[in-house]
Amino acid sequence: MHRVASSGSNGGSVRARKEKKLTFVLNDANDTQHCAGVNCLDVLKSSVSGDQSYLFTGSRDGTLKRWAFDEDKPFCSATFESHVDWVNDAALVGDSTLVSCSSDTTVKTWDSLSDGVCTRTLRQHSDYVTCLAVAAQNSNVVASGGLGGEVFIWDIEAALSPVTKANDSTEDSSSNGANGIGNSQQPVASLRNVGSSNNISVQSSPSHGYAPTVAKGHKESVYALAMNDTGTTLVSGGTEKVLRVWDPRTGSKSMKLRGHTDNVRVLLLDSTGRFCLSGSSDSMIRLWDLGQQRCVHTYAVHTDSVWALACTPSFNHVYSGGRDQSLYLTDLGTRESVLLCTKEHPIQQLALQDESIWVATTDSSVERWPAEVQSPQKVFQRGGSFLAGNLSFNRARVSLEGLNPPPAYKEPSMTIPGSHPIVQHEILNNKRQILTKDAADSVKLWNITKGVVVEDYGKISFEEKKEELFEMVSIPSWFTVDTRLGCLSVHLETPQCFSAEMYSADLKVSGRPEDDKINLARETLKGLMGHWLAKKKHKPKPQASTSGDILSVKDTKKNLTASKTEDSSAANDPVYPPFEFPSVSPPSIITEGSQGGPWRKKITEFTGTEDDKDFPLWCLDAVLNNRLPPRENTKLSFFLHPCEGSNVQVVTLGKLSAPRILRVHKVTNYVVEKMVLDSPLDSLPLDGGPQPLFSGNGLLPSGSKPWQKLKPSIEILCNNQVLAPEMSLATVRVYIWKKPEDLILNYRVAIAR
Repeated sequence: MHRVASSGSNGGSVRARKEKKLTFVLNDANDTQHCAGVNCLDVLKSSVSGDQSYLFTGSRDGTLKRWAFDEDKPFCSATFESHVDWVNDAALVGDSTLVSCSSDTTVKTWDSLSDGVCTRTLRQHSDYVTCLAVAAQNSNVVASGGLGGEVFIWDIEAALSPVTKANDSTEDSSSNGANGIGNSQQPVASLRNVGSSNNISVQSSPSHGYAPTVAKGHKESVYALAMNDTGTTLVSGGTEKVLRVWDPRTGSKSMKLRGHTDNVRVLLLDSTGRFCLSGSSDSMIRLWDLGQQRCVHTYAVHTDSVWALACTPSFNHVYSGGRDQSLYLTDLGTRESVLLCTKEHPIQQLALQDESIWVATTDSSVERWPAEVQSPQKVFQRGGSFLAGNLSFNRARVSLEGLNPPPAYKEPSMTIPGSHPIVQHEILNNKRQILTKDAADSVKLWNITKGVVVEDYGKISFEEKKEELFEMVSIPSWFTVDTRLGCLSVHLETPQCFSAEMYSADLKVSGRPEDDKINLARETLKGLMGHWLAKKKHKPKPQASTSGDILSVKDTKKNLTASKTEDSSAANDPVYPPFEFPSVSPPSIITEGSQGGPWRKKITEFTGTEDDKDFPLWCLDAVLNNRLPPRENTKLSFFLHPCEGSNVQVVTLGKLSAPRILRVHKVTNYVVEKMVLDSPLDSLPLDGGPQPLFSGNGLLPSGSKPWQKLKPSIEILCNNQVLAPEMSLATVRVYIWKKPEDLILNYRVAIAR
């Protein structure tokens, strides 16, 4: 505590550039399940993968999963983690290459039979990538489309081949899946200086190496793509309500087809590329003859947007689903339709496997339903079919009149369960715990500096539990949280994240003085990066020295010591128990360094070979060198005055300043040390007559001045309210003072009660 001038403190300097943030995603106990809606799925047939068939799912939680089946019981055999936002579509090409696209603006390729190795990241899109299309008989061709109106056609073999080493950021290490950040920052096939609508910056670089074919023509967002088996015809659709047909070999447009009255959401091409099916937000399914360049049939089956289509191999029957939560089977020739099943959530995508159909919805679980793919007539024979009209309002009227037939199937033949996504959260005042409620109304309490659930309350009132957990304590907000991925994503940004400190005694950290201040963000970063540091230390020295340069060229002179990570004493600091993250279901880090682009990886999967440049410099500075950026508002100004009528005076000069976390009992000690008594202690007049002045038994050793040997009992007040000794100054200001002006504290000799 020290005196300050009354003019106030200086403002902080303006930061020249926006620093990269670091996010950590907290996983629940069972991270083998998706924790958000499943946007896409695809099936790898057993002929490709030996005796085993696999189902691949991509989710809004940012991960893809591979499901195997043991005696018809599904289990997660691999998680593919590298995308930093929703996975919007996924498709299998060739023998074992999995391609995915995401709202993080990237297209990624994976070895589908591996443990989750990302072999390449393609950063060509400027906005969310929404859809993919592959050619069944041409394993090299993949098309991608997105909200930026761009359609790119990729030659996967060329895109995966090593790129000439123009600079460090273009080096391709796809041959070794163990190196790099899950290889999610793999060299970019072709880079453009583009901006992203979801605030994820894209590394700009001169165009080099392989560049995809561009299909130019869309003025608005692309939601759907389809390609024929040989990869000679590509169809696209989106918010312009039209279908565009392209030659994917050249990117040239061959025709534009009109008919839908709302967004085109899904497309299918037959094997030859002549017939195309489209589903739209206008609730209609249309069959197009591309040879005749016209719509030949419309099917009014659904009562809301059509989002998913799947066809039998003969292209005679179509399975369709969408926003109306219903799955229909329609005979394209006779127009006969039957309701297969109804769901509790909108249907996102469909995939046929043998005689069944997999259904992905906005829920985190996936179900397999009977479909009679080889003999669809068997479903119609169960009864309940109707004739699909060609006018959507007729279908809507039938639905409103309650004439919908009962579904052919009541229960799925298999369910792959998911975890319930978090739908509500509240950061508690202690700024270390978050109360959450999931889609099943289950309430949990999380400790974010340990990444674990502290308490699972079950189905109780979220608001009542929030009130029950209220603490009168004020700690600066040092992180932000969102649940976009269905789980807690905690964001740290410099310098704001370093604003919160606590005393070691309050955190129950042993081995440090009680009043040692611990920075919550720095210790959390140490916990998150502990596995990486431990692995890095055990790497051979020469290798460590080559990756020791963590700085960009322009920062080298300014931060020379940052490269000496091996010998840094700060890097050897222990991780304190309140900041130890679990090794079972560990959190994942999402961040971006000075090279590549954003990446995501579980903290336990670091190998130590990752380059320091993959991390934000400010993170390394804090963890390795204990060097924190200048922080504002860590101190609080206040005045200290005697209570009215009190004879106790303190030698002080004007305004005082102290750390925000300083406890009231420290102010009490200050008062005692600076106390000036105008009259003998035993004659101090107090309200209500003479009162005991000293704490303890009040006995004075002979020959000693009382205030030299025993501390008087002093009370600190604010707004005439006696303050608890353990309150911090920040808490007093927020909950007791409640004014924008400098805090005023009063003191007096304690009144016996």
